[in-house]
Formats: sequence, C-alpha cells, structure tokens
Amino acid sequence: MHLDLIQSLSLCGTPGTPNDDRVGASARAGWVIDGATDLGPPGLLGDQGGAAWLAAAADAAFGAARGATLRDRCAEVFAAVETRYAHERRRDPVAAWELPSAAFAAVQLTNGRLEAAWAADCAILWRGVAGTQWVTPTPDRARESADAAALGDGVGATKLRDPAVLEDRRIARSRAGRRVLSVAAGASFSSISTADAAIAGGDDVLLMSDGFAALVDAYGAYDGAELFAAVAERGLAALAVELRTIERDDAACRRFPRFKASDDATALWLRVAG
Repeated sequence: MHLDLIQSLSLCGTPGTPNDDRVGASARAGWVIDGATDLGPPGLLGDQGGAAWLAAAADAAFGAARGATLRDRCAEVFAAVETRYAHERRRDPVAAWELPSAAFAAVQLTNGRLEAAWAADCAILWRGVAGTQWVTPTPDRARESADAAALGDGVGATKLRDPAVLEDRRIARSRAGRRVLSVAAGASFSSISTADAAIAGGDDVLLMSDGFAALVDAYGAYDGAELFAAVAERGLAALAVELRTIERDDAACRRFPRFKASDDATALWLRVAG
C-alpha cells in the first residue's frame, strides 16, 4: 500500500502576508503544520517570524524522517526541531509567549494500518466504505469564539493590533500545559495524541489546519461527512473560495467572533492505494 496525493492547498490569511502553515506528503506519510501566530516582532530567530520558522523546520524534518512507526517519525522530527532551534536562535525569548509553537496533524501507513498523530487543533478526517469519521476530535471553536467575544464586539477586525487583545493572547500563550509542537523535543512528544486503524485501498484521508476546518466548527457550513463530500465533488480550491467568501461577508467578525478575520488555511487530501 501507498498514499497517493489527490490535492493539496495552502492559503495565507491575508494576501501578501507570510503563510505560517506547511503541508507535505510522501508515499508513506502526510502532514499539515500550523505555526501559532507570532505575538511580537521577529528577532528571536532573525528576521523570520517564529511561527513560519517552526512550521518550515518541522516540515523539513517530517520529509527527512524515516521512522518505522509514526511515533518514531515524530520523535525524529521533534529532536531535529530542538537541535535546529538551539543552533539558529539569536537570543533568549523575552517571555514564554515568544517561544515558537505549532499545531500539527500527521498520518503514516505502517503494516497495513493508518497511524495518526496530532497536537492542538489540526484535524484529520477519514472516509472509507463504512462512512466518514473524525480521527482527531471533532473540531470545536466554542471556547476560542467565546474568548474573542468577551474582548469586545468585532475584536478580530483589529488583527491583534489592539493592546488589550494582544496582552490577552500573550497570557493565553504562556499558560502551562499547552499541548503543541514546540522547540523542546520532550514537551512536543508528551503533547501528541495518537490513533490507528485498519485501512483499505480507496480510503481517503483529509488533513486540515484549523483555518480550513473553520468551515465546520467556526462557520457551521458543513459537518465532517458533508465537508469530505464537498471536497470530493468540487475540490479543495472551490471550498477555499467558499471559506474566504464567508469571512469577507463577516469582515467585522461580529457574526462569527474570532481573533482574525481570516486565518492561514491548509488542507491535504490523500488516498490509500495498492
């Protein structure tokens, strides 16, 4: 068995701004990485923001890793990121909120089974003969939406420029116990969740950053099965147009409270073959 790449897509949240998501695939594995939005200017890692730096470092490490299992692959990735950070950082972080972190989701074919691993809010959908189901927990934006609404009507339209919003996000980013891909290998490995299942040729897998999964949890346009059916019928590009249309129609972030009018949005559609 192997994985065929059917489609992939990655859009920056605002035209002309750097995309902090990354996506990759091979015959055995696929991954999506979503760097957590920087809450200060570049400097820790030179002139590149920490979110983009971490996403790129993890993407390169996933592509180079050769672990026999997905947990082995993840261990290689986390170690590579930690080593690269130690070599490339320019100074100490000003506070915990400046340390780069990311959400990720990955899959790997191992001995006829599909392994999955994830941290934070990237999502994985699997569609087989028995139907469509979430491999990760069903996306749930309720707490984030409530936090955004609590800071004021239309707070997302400020794009984190409001000092009160920025301070709130820095406090949230500094809380202990966040389950994310970070620059510390041990912390990253202890943060991951895993699952595996028997799969068959023709099964489909869809990996998403939360910016794309917003079609399900933030905007309620689809449930999981409906989303995969729409992707299969219309393709990822058409769903991306729909996503951005919803966000443009609520550019003030009042109908759907959120911290950014549009987030980076990434999706990877793979099919099991052989």
